Amino acid sequence: MEKINEFRMTLWAKSVNEGFCRAAVAAFAAQADPTAEEISDIKTAVSEAVTNCIVHAYPHTDGRIYLSCQLYRDGRLRISIRDTGCGIEDIKKAREPLFSTMGGDRSGLGFSVMESFSDKMLVRSRPGKGTTVILEKRIRGRT
Repeated sequence: MEKINEFRMTLWAKSVNEGFCRAAVAAFAAQADPTAEEISDIKTAVSEAVTNCIVHAYPHTDGRIYLSCQLYRDGRLRISIRDTGCGIEDIKKAREPLFSTMGGDRSGLGFSVMESFSDKMLVRSRPGKGTTVILEKRIRGRT
């Protein structure tokens, strides 16, 4: 399908940037005339993905988040959130609801939330190399 627009940005993996990522993706998606519910779903999924980078990817060092979005003529929004952090050893286990490597106040629902607010989710990771989460959401808009 034909791509009609895209953007890329790189940010430090700091909690102050989570809201910025969420707002940037929502503003980009607005050109497809999404419903309020679609925007809310997109913002929630992006928030979870970016928070995972901030909390898990760089536990002992600073790092960056690489965010890109593409919008396609059919209304599909593709969002990629990538880090070059510690990676995930067992993606299948990490995607299980309530699984967390951190304990404490972490619920272990990040991937479940991302998946439930997206039409499609793909997670790729290599230990020591980083993780990429690709989210897709079809914007049906106000038809």
